[in-house]
Amino acid sequence: MSQSSGAPATPSKLGAVHTLPSYLQADNLGPWGIYLQQVDRVTPYLGHLARWVETLKRPKRALIVDVPIELDNGTIAHFEGYRVQHNTSRGPGKGGVRFHQDVTLSEVMALSAWMSIKNAAVNVPYGGAKGGIRVDPKKLSMGELERLTRRYTSEIGIIIGPTKDIPAPDVNTNGQIMAWMMDTYSMNTGSTATGVVTGKPVDLGGSLGRVEATGRGVFTVGVEAAKLTGLQLEGARLAVQGFGNVGGIAAKLFAEAGAKVVAVQDHTGTIFNGKGLDVPALLAHVKIRGGVGGFAGAEAMKPEEFWGVDCEILIPAALEGQITEHNAGQIKAKLVIEGANGPTTPEADDILHDKGVLVLPDVIANAGGVTVSYFEWVQDFSSFFWSEDEINARLVRIMQDAFAGVWQVAQEHKVSLRTATFIVACQRILHAREMRGLYP
Repeated sequence: MSQSSGAPATPSKLGAVHTLPSYLQADNLGPWGIYLQQVDRVTPYLGHLARWVETLKRPKRALIVDVPIELDNGTIAHFEGYRVQHNTSRGPGKGGVRFHQDVTLSEVMALSAWMSIKNAAVNVPYGGAKGGIRVDPKKLSMGELERLTRRYTSEIGIIIGPTKDIPAPDVNTNGQIMAWMMDTYSMNTGSTATGVVTGKPVDLGGSLGRVEATGRGVFTVGVEAAKLTGLQLEGARLAVQGFGNVGGIAAKLFAEAGAKVVAVQDHTGTIFNGKGLDVPALLAHVKIRGGVGGFAGAEAMKPEEFWGVDCEILIPAALEGQITEHNAGQIKAKLVIEGANGPTTPEADDILHDKGVLVLPDVIANAGGVTVSYFEWVQDFSSFFWSEDEINARLVRIMQDAFAGVWQVAQEHKVSLRTATFIVACQRILHAREMRGLYP
């Protein structure tokens, strides 16, 4: 099949057009193009299921919505919103909603596809979905943010629901946003539907342990990888990009295990302390100041110097596309644990592999959040809630089992952990597709 955006469509003898639209093609180097390259890499390992691989290259449904709201000054502002359901062969769509000024359709499509892979990799009964609004939420008042959230929820309400597609928090969204989404959907359907979103406040059917879940999952797979590679956590040096619910929690857990966090970068600055940062003090600073910049217990460094810090473990836990062919060669870590979605480009992946760096891919490393979201969804349906200790124990067991399965596949096929995760996940998705068949 031609990948050239200028290539004409080539009908088969049955009249079906097989050329992908330009925005779906792998030579579009946005996030969706990166995902397509990852699928191409795994296709040779899919056996007879490869006949269904086009299923993975085409989102099931993509909704673009206009989100008009009245601002506090009385003017009307319009924002563009998205909800993409990539695949629902294994269950309802599942994935977060992000509010960010750089949100694009390509990004949301890729994130929805990575959710399909992630959910299948840890074997929870979900498909993949994702949503977003192109907006800088820091420029909105709380009232404007609520009106934006409620209007967006009403616009995408035709395709979401507890058994259809379940949103969750992502970049710049939180439990309050989820509460507004749940209330709006419930008002529009005439009954309280706590299961329409996850990541809600505990008082509205949220789950204990949800806030720390993604960071705890990053820590859990990191511990398992360290055991298998002989890396001692005691005294190991960490560099962390992003210091919110993912990077901050992961750093806290690694520090409690005896590791030293020596460098942290976020949107407010890059800081370094070779003797190890005081993680609890830094977390408190971030809570007050909104970022790591200006922390008294460290020295500032240039942003580009972050990637060359002497460390054993690197955790990119910010946005996608952070590790590229331009900075991958600087990385000195032995272990990269992807707390963010899509932080490493395929070219950078190859560079790190050649350097002997073990990369724990996002689709397994940061799956702790969606795993506990699954627990929340189950608890909402049963109206029976578990203790935080029970939730953490279940999360650790699922993450350990999933990582062990991926590790075994990687050893069998002599491939990277990313390719191994895609092998496991794509086989599960496509087997479900094959068993369900095509209707009508």
